[in-house]
Amino acid sequence: MPTDPMNPRSTQAGDLPAVLAFDVGGTDMKTGILAGPIDPGDAVVRDLQRFPTPRCPEPAAGTGPAASRQLHDGAVPGYTAGCGDAIVQRIVELTERYRRSHPDIAPAAVGVTVPGLVDEAAGVGLLSANLGWRNYPFVERLESRLGLPVAFGHDVGMAGEAEFRIGAARGQSDVVVLVIGTGIAGAVFSDGRRVAGGGFAGELGHAMVPAADGSLQILEATGSAGGISRRYEQFSGTPVNGARDVLERAGAGDVLAARIWADAVAALAFSIAQCVSILGTETVVLGGGLAEAGEALLVPLAERVESLLTFHRRPHLVAAELGQNSGLIGSALKARDLLAQRQAAL
Repeated sequence: MPTDPMNPRSTQAGDLPAVLAFDVGGTDMKTGILAGPIDPGDAVVRDLQRFPTPRCPEPAAGTGPAASRQLHDGAVPGYTAGCGDAIVQRIVELTERYRRSHPDIAPAAVGVTVPGLVDEAAGVGLLSANLGWRNYPFVERLESRLGLPVAFGHDVGMAGEAEFRIGAARGQSDVVVLVIGTGIAGAVFSDGRRVAGGGFAGELGHAMVPAADGSLQILEATGSAGGISRRYEQFSGTPVNGARDVLERAGAGDVLAARIWADAVAALAFSIAQCVSILGTETVVLGGGLAEAGEALLVPLAERVESLLTFHRRPHLVAAELGQNSGLIGSALKARDLLAQRQAAL
């Protein structure tokens, strides 16, 4: 029996609606079903699958590059509506596949997260330099194709929502969630609400910090996992297998590796101290690949932050709890919220 989106009931036991969640990344996209409670320690993603993220289609022969750059709001060099269309088409295909594979579960809504700049309220992907869309109306296109309510959000924003609501920051009001990998992105919460800033909030990786040479540079150039390995290779001439390799070399007495690691800690601490000073941040959740360093990151980072603060509250620095599925979980939470809002409006 199909699910009525305006009166959602999954066919499994209980009254919680099942939702299908998609987390679109620059390389791959994850998807899974969340049916039942989404609570601390109880957020089970069923039939979790991973697929390559669709790339922009090649322009038709004879159409020329200008045609491949045509957007719904005009021609913008380097971007094409086909890039967003490819994502939408794949989500539609996978939704049908899940429906066939799980006839006992009728999803009442779909949650979708994408990278880049996102206007969640308008349902629009403002810009993805890596995936090639600009001002693409994801919610409009998906709802017309799926016939289901679609909740839409930023990938790190949704991961942050999950950590804020049921993860490492649950119960707190003023929180920054930092995802530190190849780059750095964040989700900022103030007085219990995520700061959206029209889609521009949370870009902490592009905030300016003091560089080791006294100049200014963006945080992720020094503080990200990608920045750590890139700087070590630049100064040593020796290839390394990521930031973990640099940390191991520092532990083995490599002076350059230790300096590169300390530079990263100093840059991250500067940005965290700025958040504390401006927003009164009480908890900082660290996720992404670099956070897997554990105490080797958390201990010196806490000490450095302490040295930069005076009368301010001291933030708790904690590791993320929900792992690689946090974006999916946040997407599902937003889909449940959307269903509740539409039900309340009836």
